[in-house]
Amino acid sequence: MAQSIDRRRLLQWGSLWLGSMGLAACDRHSPSEAVPTELAPTLPSFQFTSPAFPAEAFIPIEFTCDGADRSPALSWTAPPAKTQSLTLIVEDPDAPNGLFVHWVLYDLPVQLQNLPAAMPTQPFLSSGGIQGKNDFGAYGYRGPCPPSGTHRYWFKLYAVDKLLDLPPGVSVQAVRAALKDHALAVAQLMGRYSRQR
Repeated sequence: MAQSIDRRRLLQWGSLWLGSMGLAACDRHSPSEAVPTELAPTLPSFQFTSPAFPAEAFIPIEFTCDGADRSPALSWTAPPAKTQSLTLIVEDPDAPNGLFVHWVLYDLPVQLQNLPAAMPTQPFLSSGGIQGKNDFGAYGYRGPCPPSGTHRYWFKLYAVDKLLDLPPGVSVQAVRAALKDHALAVAQLMGRYSRQR
């Protein structure tokens, strides 16, 4: 279902987005700061799965930098009743310089209960939802690409009691700040990957 966005909202986002682009350019290719107090452990949970890999298993190569680097299909059970939107963050806590973010997606419509594989890497999604910038400095999903060893990749889907109403291209820090006191529950899925040599 396409999300309609009114002209006033786009104009507001325009000025915010231009400002955020200048900040984002300085931080490209650097890992996001770890959050001292994670949202996830204090929240109720709902179920999150992928037909591409079971929980805690290895992520297939097609969803990594060694393959097509496309996003895996994801699905979840219904979030809590008061949920107004969904936010997805994919992160690697085992990166050499700290937490590294691979995908930031927010304001997904609450009616959605799945994402197909190979989601577009563009600011707005036709199904609804807005994409922030990952730590590669790009929109959308970028897959596992660890420099050495086996890393864990956490897919975290937050049920949110409002639209975050952020412009496209914001950092994960901005999304986490907007989530504070508004996340109702979280669904988590962890996969692993080590580079093919």
